[in-house]
Amino acid sequence: MKPFILLCAVLAVLQSSGQALADTSALFIGNSFTYGYGSAVRFYRADTVTDLNNEGIGGVPALFKSFADQAGLDYDVYLETRGGSGLDFHLANKLGVIGRRPWDQVVMHGYSTLDADNPANPDKLVATAAQMTEFLRGKNPQVEVYLTATWSRADQTYVPDRPWSGQPIEQMAVDIRAAYDQAAAAPGVVAVNGVGEAWTRAMQLGLADPNPYDGIDADKVDLWTWDHYHASSYGYYLEALVVFGNLTGLDPRSLGENECSGYELGLSRSQVKTLQQAAFEQLASDGRVTPAPLELPRSVNPEHCVN
Repeated sequence: MKPFILLCAVLAVLQSSGQALADTSALFIGNSFTYGYGSAVRFYRADTVTDLNNEGIGGVPALFKSFADQAGLDYDVYLETRGGSGLDFHLANKLGVIGRRPWDQVVMHGYSTLDADNPANPDKLVATAAQMTEFLRGKNPQVEVYLTATWSRADQTYVPDRPWSGQPIEQMAVDIRAAYDQAAAAPGVVAVNGVGEAWTRAMQLGLADPNPYDGIDADKVDLWTWDHYHASSYGYYLEALVVFGNLTGLDPRSLGENECSGYELGLSRSQVKTLQQAAFEQLASDGRVTPAPLELPRSVNPEHCVN
């Protein structure tokens, strides 16, 4: 009886301290494209997620957590990130941190050009994604792994003598997605988060300007930040919407145009609505979500958005 009593006491303490185990644990492994470099997203709601590197990051994981909370889903969200790195870095240096516990869901991605030393070559991504997935499955054979195919970089497209110079802005996202589709063949990988293609859809919907080098058209947003490489808050917000829909199966439009994080980041209702539409269209094209009834418009109440 004593072990049982002790277990009950521990559970009671955890619950009373607000640390009871959630229904689902999710770990994000990545680099600056996950932690939100160049935007207000980097330290956004950092207290709602656990940064395994203790760097105070909120990032895309915190946006995902916010969406999940608003949808009534019980998630514990963690992240392990290092700027300028691919999965090879995490395999070589961070398995002790990543392997502290089994995970239910893991979201991860490699370097933005697939291979920093050999841009556009998918081999390193395919190999390291398989190795990391195998490691994660060793901790939990039922873990669901999602690979995030990142966006076209304007600095790799519009600047001369770069791997995608002179090609349409959508081409890099297409090439990156093709590499992630190869990597998704690894056992345990559930799906690819088509973030780069969702960026392209935001441009096609008329919300996002496709070329930041010639100025931003009126009534359009820049998905990139000042370096034309990393994302702005708009870009990271769209990334988080795609990840949310893919992991949960929920139509991101069901969050509504008055979604709290969009409000807190200074996005307009129209911008939120169109970014949700871009995310939905990409997820639907991948067969990951089905249309859900949209929320009726309601007035934004700042108190509703408080953690």
